[in-house]
Amino acid sequence: MFKHFINLEWKSFIRSASFGTNVVLKVFMGLMALYFVAMFLLLGFGIYPMLEDVGLNPFTTVNKFLIYYFVMDLVIRYFLQKMPVMNIRPLLTLPIKRNTIVHFSLGKTAISFFNVSHAFFFIPFSIMLIQNGYSVVQILLWHLGVIGVIYMNNFINVLLNNKDSVFYAVLALVAGCGAAQYYKVFDITTYSAPFFEGLYKTNYLFIIPILGATVAYYFAFNFFKSNLNLDEGLAKKSEEAKTENFNWLNQFGTLGTFLKNDIKLIKRNKRSRTTVIMSVVFLFYGFLFFNNPHQPAVMGIFAGIFVSGGFLFTFGQFVPSWDSAYYQLMMSQNIQYKEYLSSKWWLMVIATLISTLLASFYLYLGWHTYLLILVGAIYNIGVNSHLVLLGGAFVKTPIDLSMATKAFGDKQAFNVKTMLLVIPKLLFPVLLYGLGKLFFNENIGLLFVVITGIIGFALRSKVFQMIEGIYKSEKYATIAAYKQKN
Repeated sequence: MFKHFINLEWKSFIRSASFGTNVVLKVFMGLMALYFVAMFLLLGFGIYPMLEDVGLNPFTTVNKFLIYYFVMDLVIRYFLQKMPVMNIRPLLTLPIKRNTIVHFSLGKTAISFFNVSHAFFFIPFSIMLIQNGYSVVQILLWHLGVIGVIYMNNFINVLLNNKDSVFYAVLALVAGCGAAQYYKVFDITTYSAPFFEGLYKTNYLFIIPILGATVAYYFAFNFFKSNLNLDEGLAKKSEEAKTENFNWLNQFGTLGTFLKNDIKLIKRNKRSRTTVIMSVVFLFYGFLFFNNPHQPAVMGIFAGIFVSGGFLFTFGQFVPSWDSAYYQLMMSQNIQYKEYLSSKWWLMVIATLISTLLASFYLYLGWHTYLLILVGAIYNIGVNSHLVLLGGAFVKTPIDLSMATKAFGDKQAFNVKTMLLVIPKLLFPVLLYGLGKLFFNENIGLLFVVITGIIGFALRSKVFQMIEGIYKSEKYATIAAYKQKN
């Protein structure tokens, strides 16, 4: 039966309307995967001598910070890992056991890159440990414990995907522990490090993570199985309707109507609300780069673009997919693409301006730091706002907002496709800034980025005409893609 399911998955892939796009993106995803594999391998082989050179015990140090490693793994999974999505409804009418469907769906997550990638760090690191006199048997037991934690994270992520409040509470708790350790108030590693070292020193402690993974799988299995019903788990939930008019937007005509729809969509749907939450998270992204001596100076503009453009990247990447449920109806009306796209553009511009104002707390790090954010905002408004709309014409991924609370729904705020399309939007301004800084000075580099943003804003009408033409040429392909449920 599993072989039959795999065959169905393959047919779903090659017969989809976006097959050509999927193939190209799969190639890019493969290249990105190879890059991360190479980085993990370098880190795995290199971390032992690096820590040894600075006078630290490599094994003890790695065990000390494994708690944060696994928490970051869970966070990355929460936002990027796809949930086990299958075309469930047709299968429920066939003589296929529920257990088989659920086991296969969970099994798909077990062999994902998010699990396999860890091996490219832990195996080389273990080889270095064995070469330096550590017991082979005890290292294998330590490995089994680590694998147990990795798979426990995998199945916990399946459960947390429907419980945002729990996830953010746990994340806040761990972030608080990290801050407490940084300011030497409380050190959580005092309690976590002995456990991870115990995986090596004892012959039995590795059983605990494996049992944890087993228990997490059990609960994930029961959760999915209990939601595998047409009349309950897979049925659409009806809620009390609430009227919100936003009449003050009527003065903007058709543009105001579209803006009202977008504001209501953001307020009423879990997935779209997540874009606002992520925009706030992006505001603090700059602390990783600003005034960091370990980062190249050109990465300052990279951070400035991210800080000011959080909503632009998270919400804009899904235009027009946010409207996929009623896209056919919209296209049957007397609606000009230019007005539709303008409403999305204004929403992103307003959000960028708000983010830039909220980021004024970076003035604490100096005027130059906030200047990088202002320059990034200008580039986002003049260039990136157009690029995300242009990219939306080719990413024909429907969003089923009604699936936000279902076990088999795709509830991610991001996906790999949209993240890949972000890359050219970030590299070009960094290149402009770097060239100006290299051949002239830093201010000229910033000026290059600002001028590019201003030019993009000045050519807005021309750019919109071009984007509108592309949307029209892709109109029927987009409608066909949105009709598909796989």
